[in-house]
Amino acid sequence: MLKQHLQQKLLQKLSPQQIQFIKLLQVPTVALDTRIKEELEENPALEDPSLMTAEEPKGEYDDLNDTSDDYDSSANETSSTDEFNVDDYLQDDNTNDYSTNYNNSDDDEEKKETPIAIEITFFESLQEQLDLTPLSDEDFIIGKQIIGSLDDDGYLRRPLTSMIDDLAFSQNVMVEEADVLEILRLIQSFDPPGIGARDLKECLLIQLKRKDANNPIIVKAMNIVENYLDEFTRKHYDKLEKSLGLDSEELKEVVNEILRLNPKPGDANQVTTKQMQIIPDFHISNNENVLTLTLNSKNAPELKVSRSYQEMFEHYDKSSAKDKKLKEAVQFVKMKLDSARWFIDAIKQRQQTLLKTMNAIMHYQYEYFLTADERKMRPMILKDIADKIDMDISTVSRVANSKYVQTEFGTFLLKSFFSEAIQTENGEEVSNKEVKKILEDCIGNEDKRKPLADEKLTDILKEKGYNIARRTVAKYREQMNIPVARLRKEL
Repeated sequence: MLKQHLQQKLLQKLSPQQIQFIKLLQVPTVALDTRIKEELEENPALEDPSLMTAEEPKGEYDDLNDTSDDYDSSANETSSTDEFNVDDYLQDDNTNDYSTNYNNSDDDEEKKETPIAIEITFFESLQEQLDLTPLSDEDFIIGKQIIGSLDDDGYLRRPLTSMIDDLAFSQNVMVEEADVLEILRLIQSFDPPGIGARDLKECLLIQLKRKDANNPIIVKAMNIVENYLDEFTRKHYDKLEKSLGLDSEELKEVVNEILRLNPKPGDANQVTTKQMQIIPDFHISNNENVLTLTLNSKNAPELKVSRSYQEMFEHYDKSSAKDKKLKEAVQFVKMKLDSARWFIDAIKQRQQTLLKTMNAIMHYQYEYFLTADERKMRPMILKDIADKIDMDISTVSRVANSKYVQTEFGTFLLKSFFSEAIQTENGEEVSNKEVKKILEDCIGNEDKRKPLADEKLTDILKEKGYNIARRTVAKYREQMNIPVARLRKEL
């Protein structure tokens, strides 16, 4: 049985403007320009004066004032109460209400273009070397198949049998495994040395075989790679000395020779297109111990509402007849003008939020930005900044996770300034960044022949007043990408 009943609910919903602001807030500076260009393409009512090369044509929409006999204008007169307020969409020549002029950097600096190095990938280099090698048509096809099967680091991890099947089905070339192996040996003689290897051992051996075969150090290095690679990678130097009958000085020479080899020959020749260009969102300068914060001018583009679209409202206001065609056009213009105004407001709000958040972070970590000493960094969590600027934690998180600040001692992600608090024996709260810095200094100054184990590092920290468990020391060491003591050992 169907029933009807009334129910009241209190729901929290985000408006389209709020959603747009949130999306813009988490966009980094390097991607903001692309986002603005997308909006300019989608919304003709939005303009960027810096991109305009000529004056806008006048009277472009005059024909919309003409009434058409095809529509019954009398039917539209009854809806006069639903007219738009033209004053809301008109503005004079002063566009300050809709522009976001904000420039904190030198104009010459903004005009500089980032140079792009034109390099060829190691795939192209190998193909060029293959083109210059006299081969039969069949061998040339096999060579192209091998080069195309290499990974980005230069290794061939695909089984030869799989390539033989590909050659048979896609190229209609029937070959034996020995034929493919012969061409593989040829490609392994190409530059860079070690290319085309099927594992690390083969890669290192290829490089060593290109060196002086009469050099006893090279011979011993080849022996270690061939027969004792596992002991070498685990740094069991005592076992190597005993197995090879070498003293520590001789082993040190052999190990250094192996360490000079390139374990990833493809990476050294690969164009670094995968690395994202970092454009700092903020700049902090130190002027006689007074910090000054500026926002990258790319975060504050000069945008305005199209004047031609505003003139459409003027024409509509002056027109006595309100036919259906004109009404639909004005509805479209209203939607685009609203969208342009919302976008400009979102950009301005984004700019203000970025400055407000970064200013709070700068003052919270004032001593650190003055001295560049990580031991001066205070414990700081998202809630600390959110309380200072009276904003939600999620807003601070969106800023911290995607924005960078350029200082006189480097460029950093804002997220790196947030850290947990650790209590010392005196009851004082310090940042775990300070503990990590002490760990880094201890490991950096240790005797590499007898590196400090985690237990020893824990004792050192306790002597300095930091009562931290060994597992916490291990966690911090792993966060800093520092290997265990055994793998830090050197001869």
